[in-house]
Amino acid sequence: MKIATFNINGINRRLPNLMDWLADAAPDVVCLQELKATDRQFPATALADAGYGAVWRGESAWNGVAILARGAEPVLTRTELPGDPDDGQARYIEAAVDGVLIASLYAPNGNPQPGPKFNYKLEWTERLIAHAGELFATGLPVVLAGDYNIVPEPRDIYATTSYNANALVQPEPRAQFARLLKQGWTDAIRKTHPDETVYTFWDYMRNRWPRDAGLRLDHLLLSKKLAKRLVSSGVDRDVRGQDGASDHATTWVTLGD
Repeated sequence: MKIATFNINGINRRLPNLMDWLADAAPDVVCLQELKATDRQFPATALADAGYGAVWRGESAWNGVAILARGAEPVLTRTELPGDPDDGQARYIEAAVDGVLIASLYAPNGNPQPGPKFNYKLEWTERLIAHAGELFATGLPVVLAGDYNIVPEPRDIYATTSYNANALVQPEPRAQFARLLKQGWTDAIRKTHPDETVYTFWDYMRNRWPRDAGLRLDHLLLSKKLAKRLVSSGVDRDVRGQDGASDHATTWVTLGD
């Protein structure tokens, strides 16, 4: 089973890129973030023609998350992160696919910090930690996949001082990510590439893609049952180099039976 996550940065604008990658990589499950489309604008028909069933939660101009399943219809279980009924941002969706519970999440960026956006980032991640703890305690096979907007460690960002004040690298969200892992989740990329520099995001500004000035923001966390099935993981860097590409690359894991 191949499960991927992709911050697509506008699904309709980058639909040709997505279709090419789906045809080439043939993932079984895809978690999408930053759809930048309403529910009605989501290209469900085009994806169905490509062989993928989908569930999604859209939002006009911003955010938006989806889960795609090859040759199947995901069974929707949740369309929001619990803990704040007043939070209307489309940042979390959850569905069952082939016996695995899949979560696609798009965490808040948090910039500028300090300020309200950073506070929201921390509050949202606390809600994620609480819900993740409940999911882990069930013992079910679960994947928490998406753009966490957290650079876990200094080695997950290129050598620079330009991000020192950025919300992505602050001690508080890094500590939250570490607390999440302490629940027992396995960071699939770090597990299979323990000593390598791995990036999943390259900003459009300052020639960062050609310079390989990247960050690791996209993570797939596996519950205990799935961690035992982990075979490999990686980043399809060539996706970032295509014409009209998202600023993120597709990131994936393969699981054995």
